[in-house]
Amino acid sequence: MAYFLNSDFRNNEFELVSNDKYFVDKTKMIEKTNELINIKDRFLCITRPRRFGKTINAMMLASYYSKNANFKNLFDKLEISKSSSYLQHLNKHNVIYMTLNQIPSPNCTYKEFINGYTDDLINDLQEIFPNVQIKNTNPIYKILAQVYSQTGQGFIFIIDEWDYIFNNNLFSEGERKKFLEFLRDLLKDKPYVELAYMTGVLPIAKYSAGSALNMFKEYNILNDKKYDKYFGFTFDETKALCKKQNIVTFEELTSWYDGYKTCSGLDVFNPRSVVYALSDGVCQSYWTNTGPMDEIIYYINNDIDAVKNDVIQMVSGIPLDIKLKGYGAERKELNTKNQIFSAMAVYGFLSYHDETLEIPNKELRIKFDEALEDKSMGAVSELVLKSNQMLKATLRKDTETMEKLIQEAHDINIPIIKYNDENSLACVITLVYLSARSKYKIVREMEAGAGRADFIFYPNDKSKPAFILELKKNSSPEEALKQIKEKRYADSLKNYTGQKLAIGISYDSKLKNHKIKIEDIG
Repeated sequence: MAYFLNSDFRNNEFELVSNDKYFVDKTKMIEKTNELINIKDRFLCITRPRRFGKTINAMMLASYYSKNANFKNLFDKLEISKSSSYLQHLNKHNVIYMTLNQIPSPNCTYKEFINGYTDDLINDLQEIFPNVQIKNTNPIYKILAQVYSQTGQGFIFIIDEWDYIFNNNLFSEGERKKFLEFLRDLLKDKPYVELAYMTGVLPIAKYSAGSALNMFKEYNILNDKKYDKYFGFTFDETKALCKKQNIVTFEELTSWYDGYKTCSGLDVFNPRSVVYALSDGVCQSYWTNTGPMDEIIYYINNDIDAVKNDVIQMVSGIPLDIKLKGYGAERKELNTKNQIFSAMAVYGFLSYHDETLEIPNKELRIKFDEALEDKSMGAVSELVLKSNQMLKATLRKDTETMEKLIQEAHDINIPIIKYNDENSLACVITLVYLSARSKYKIVREMEAGAGRADFIFYPNDKSKPAFILELKKNSSPEEALKQIKEKRYADSLKNYTGQKLAIGISYDSKLKNHKIKIEDIG
């Protein structure tokens, strides 16, 4: 049985995925790849963060194009069947599908790595084209050219996880260059290539500066307006999935997994997390702390190019204005703020749109909260670890302890919390209540009554108090409470039957101290 060429295994995987209760039909994308077959610009690379549907779409293309399959009954029920090009290419091509993350052994050499792929592909060619006299000693591109010359049959290449050796820091820099040359020799200017579709996390543009892979047109999360709706779940798709069950609400899914935006401004949910949450019946963090996140935390903790202040700002819910220039993954070290934040956007740790960078959702905020708890963050770590004390003091109306904890936060040597503007005070409040995120839904600048409340805390446990928090600078906590009453902020809690609190917090810039007053809301 062929392993890479017209593989039954790869083809059948998409059929299994399509049977899933929470399957989302992205087959309209095939209409766009059909347009690229056998034209000059037939080289397409799409990069996205992990878990955004790259592999499922790659399997979809393999199932649709592979001539060693008959999936008409499957695709007849899907969106691509409405396209005028549907039958023209359905199961009529030789497909070479390779996932480049298969390492023979943990300590394998580059030669063993690349030979594993070429040897298996040569075996596939010998099996499927027995009448072609293949010389195993020839490079793989010469063997493919020979098959094409003698049979007239070309190939569609689908390459998943093209960036695996870069993403996992495997092999030497020279061997990585050889890998790029391998892909170039395999694909570039080859008449047997009918279509080359490549996908991964990391962009190839930086790698191909020396023209190795410059034949590819690349679409990533920062620039893609053509394929954006085919990766990740859209707002409407997620809403439709949510209706297939009655445990997890759409509001919960939005809070946990939305927050990403495409280049064209389309809302995108993390699909893997949405499916897991709906299947398990609970929203929680399904993001795993693997290599890239650990490396990013290293740059934050060591405050490379002063990124720590910006991260704290984003953790506090304040977006960062920055124009990202892109991420060159060939770099072994990230030396500037732009490089670090570009990498974080590429990996999906941050959402970037319209020159604004922010933490996309609750799932990722949990990971950043964990980063702030790391001891290497110094005083910030101590503050975060004390944030549970702030919530407890609030619930028992211990304003003296609350004032002390806020003062400690303010006195930390971090520019963003030195009260240069109103956001700074809000930043401190976010930090001192960081642990409350697991127990409360915290909404900042919420429309309420006749105005916008600074913070509203909605408890997950309805036996706990809900509270409205209003901030004032160079005023008094009484003025803050007065504003809560006059602007009817409590209207936002009218359906809440438990205890409700109004909290006024003021800061005196001359005396450099805080005052807090708490009242029950009737």
